[in-house]
Amino acid sequence: MEELSDVLKTLYELAESSQDDGALAEKLSDYHEADIASIYPLLSDTARRRLSRILSDEQLSDVFSYLENAEDYIESMDKERAADIIESMDADDAVDLLDGLAEDTRSEIISLMDGEAVEDIQLISSYNEAQVGSKMTTNFILIKSEMSVKQAMRAMVEQAADNDNVSTIYVENAQGAYCGAIILRDLIVARQGSALDDIIITSYPSVRADGEIEECIERLKDYGEDSIPVLGANNEVLGVITSTDLIEAVDDRLGDDYAKLAGLTAEEDIKEPLHRSIAKRIPWLLVLFVLGLGVSSVVSGFEHVIASLPLIVSFQSLVLDMAGNVGTQSLAVTIRVLSDEQLTAKRTAKLIFKEVRVGAINGLILGTLSCVLVGLFLFLTGQTAEMALNLGISAVQASFLTSGCIGISLLAAMLLSSFFGTVIPVIFKKIKIDPAVASGPLITTINDLIAVASYYGLAWLLILNFTI
Repeated sequence: MEELSDVLKTLYELAESSQDDGALAEKLSDYHEADIASIYPLLSDTARRRLSRILSDEQLSDVFSYLENAEDYIESMDKERAADIIESMDADDAVDLLDGLAEDTRSEIISLMDGEAVEDIQLISSYNEAQVGSKMTTNFILIKSEMSVKQAMRAMVEQAADNDNVSTIYVENAQGAYCGAIILRDLIVARQGSALDDIIITSYPSVRADGEIEECIERLKDYGEDSIPVLGANNEVLGVITSTDLIEAVDDRLGDDYAKLAGLTAEEDIKEPLHRSIAKRIPWLLVLFVLGLGVSSVVSGFEHVIASLPLIVSFQSLVLDMAGNVGTQSLAVTIRVLSDEQLTAKRTAKLIFKEVRVGAINGLILGTLSCVLVGLFLFLTGQTAEMALNLGISAVQASFLTSGCIGISLLAAMLLSSFFGTVIPVIFKKIKIDPAVASGPLITTINDLIAVASYYGLAWLLILNFTI
């Protein structure tokens, strides 16, 4: 309760109060449904039942549209009331809610719903989650192009009783094909006796119901429209995708990409069954396990170097961590750039070249700093005395040979990590695999392999071979 805003605290106290139903209903009408949804899970069972009694089906449907776990409350309701509430929802919200119900409960509720609402739900459910049709709503207004302005106004008012997306009105021709849109403001100010042709925007953007959501987002992100018509196979208007739907789609995509960057196949829910979470994670973990064995094999191959120069093991994590950081940065930049569908081969090459240069320059800066600072640290603390004795060189030489090895390793590892952090997602994109699957753990493990080989290889080359 402490984290609630003052408005939500007042609303919570109001919902839990003992005033009569009429007064409570009137006061609740002053609050947005999203606010009611925010305090709904916090209410007592008695208060929730009371709200369910005094709020209309339309009000409850709006509240439930904002609830993340609305199915929990629907399942506890009378099935006929539940059917009335879901029937009042936008079809896309109704589909999401029904998908969260048990099969028998879903079937029973659907059997009690109006036929037209069921048709809309079945239409949206016929598209898979990656298609635009799965995100559209059938809440829109459609008029005929041959109407006059007066007739169009009458048709809009009649449809507005059931559809509240009225800011943009869509137009179809005599054959039922989409031919443009009209902004409500333009319709209101138009002369009543004139034709619609002058105010129809024929270039108004549209998307296909069977199109990919990813492509839809890229196409529509530069438009500032409240809603975009979704067309069927015969160019008929099946529904619209609203700006809210697009925001949710972007949020879903970001959640999915974030999950993939963690080595998962999709964003997990806290309520997801244990076996499903394991099934999502284990494939990548097996891949990373094999790559990890490769890293261990490379380290074991330099066992003689470690035995002769045990001090260098202390700085292994420095090289590995910096390589991993640089690789992850390049990966993030590359995935962002690859989301641009207009990316050409020339721009891809330019991206790779730029990231390699960034990695090389940063590696040079950090490598130089580490060479100087680590060399001074080793010499002043006397940690290279034994190493100098074993190799027959002075303590200063031993200190700066070690720090030089670290510095050059940083340069090499950061340069290569930038290269692979950019090239791997580009290759994934070319072979039609989501570049986000080139996940952080994968890039990090590959960079560990590169960094270990560079570090110990240079230690063998620059110190042992140089001094013996």
